[in-house]
Amino acid sequence: MITLLRREFTVEVGREKAWNHLARVEEWPSWASHIKRIEVATTGEIGPTSRGIIRLRNGVKSEFTMSEFNPYFNWKWKGAFLWLTIHYDHLFEAINDNQTRLVWVVEGEGFSVSFLGKLFAFIYNRNLNKAIPRLVDEMNASVRTVSP
Repeated sequence: MITLLRREFTVEVGREKAWNHLARVEEWPSWASHIKRIEVATTGEIGPTSRGIIRLRNGVKSEFTMSEFNPYFNWKWKGAFLWLTIHYDHLFEAINDNQTRLVWVVEGEGFSVSFLGKLFAFIYNRNLNKAIPRLVDEMNASVRTVSP
């Protein structure tokens, strides 16, 4: 397995709040405009046996299954892209009570991962360049709206 992409960013909310926000994966299209819809086999927050389908705006769909689940620390799911298996790790690192570093690591394995993985990472990175600032704004705004 090779690392295709790693992104780190900080949000102005505690780790539990950051986890709870991202665990509602069906709401991701609010900040990830490349995603049309996410269908999770069970409604509500994700869990250790979660699986579902991510439908992108370009018509591509990708099934995912949870492969690792450590509440408030990380979850990892995997899905297919052409002849590859892509692993998406979502890590939550508490900086202090009101700040969390999110680390997203994307790894790939399979036929021609050195070529197809680079292509996937290029496309996915462009989507993240737009999505991450929206997510940060959305999470940080959630704190401002509840503060006096």
